[in-house]
Amino acid sequence: MPAKEFERKTKEDRPVLAICYDFDKTLSPRDMQAQGYIQSVGFEDVPNFWAESNALAEKNDMDQNVAYMLKMVREAEGKLVFTKQALADYGSRVELFPGVEEWFGRIRAYGEAHGVIVEHYIISSGLKEMIEGTSLARSGVFEKIYASSFYFNEKGIAQWPAQVVNYTNKTQFLFRIEKGILDVNDQGVNEYIPPEKIRVPFRNMVYIGDSETDIPCMKLVNVYGGHSIGVYDPRTSDKSKVYKMIREDRIKYYASADYREGTELDRLVKAIIDRTAANEALENESVRCRLEADRAGYERDAGERRKSDLLMTLENSTSFANTHRILKELSSLEPLLNEEDRRHLFETAVRNDQVKYILSDADVSRFYRRLLSASSDPGAAGRTVLALLEHGA
Repeated sequence: MPAKEFERKTKEDRPVLAICYDFDKTLSPRDMQAQGYIQSVGFEDVPNFWAESNALAEKNDMDQNVAYMLKMVREAEGKLVFTKQALADYGSRVELFPGVEEWFGRIRAYGEAHGVIVEHYIISSGLKEMIEGTSLARSGVFEKIYASSFYFNEKGIAQWPAQVVNYTNKTQFLFRIEKGILDVNDQGVNEYIPPEKIRVPFRNMVYIGDSETDIPCMKLVNVYGGHSIGVYDPRTSDKSKVYKMIREDRIKYYASADYREGTELDRLVKAIIDRTAANEALENESVRCRLEADRAGYERDAGERRKSDLLMTLENSTSFANTHRILKELSSLEPLLNEEDRRHLFETAVRNDQVKYILSDADVSRFYRRLLSASSDPGAAGRTVLALLEHGA
């Protein structure tokens, strides 16, 4: 069976800035499951749902995200039909922080005006089906949504986890974004890509999150020169989490989760876009210089190899036409000839009659006179060549 062809993104002619967001308590004030679903299955006290879910995980040595997904399926039995559409409907009612609705388009437009392509990504332990039900996702503001999701049977009913995203495996999606290999089944993410062809280098990534579950992504982005931002709830102004994260070097900046124009978060992200434009202009110049130097080095190495071949071939040349061709090519490589090479050419002219007999040819004579002029010690062979040039070969 032939391998599936995956669509991949390649490096653009302008820098790409990828802004990656957690969802719960980053774009929305509360866990998405607690904004309708948990209450609909009989848990008026939302913390009880999470306590039971975590107990299920601990008792069975389960990942906590797998446990909450299983509990969601179980609790729905006999109370509601647990379908993809039902989850999307719950998602459509998810509350958002101030300014979130207008944020993505405005920031993308700011990037466009400053020569930067801005892309928005979700990397969340929440449910993809709920996020896809939000007005944000339906309007197409996200380049890709990476989140936990269900497998649905032919009747559209959730049966099993299809994707489980926890705080540690979130980092894999940053590498997918880096290389433009976005499909979760595309194993090409493990392939080597030369640095100059990387689509979104980590220095051009922003990760926005709210808590310890975002730390692995934040730390990874930080280490490679990107930007991590911790956000806090503007309604409470409780900065305890972001204070802790910045003291522990988990984040570079923090701001209120107020996405309206002119807020500290708005100004911060726009400053990052400005910096990206300037940094990438310098980086492009650096890459150009490096490639030019590498090309020059390769050409010089190729010239050195060709020079050695020609010097060896000249020694045994038995044809005037071939000898003349070799000397003409060596003349074109003259900047690469060192003192040892020049002595070798003098000795060859004395030993090989093919060379000796054409020393009087105008172009050969000029070539050898330049060699003599550049030589600090032509030796006996060089002095013989000079005499031949002066008195005729």
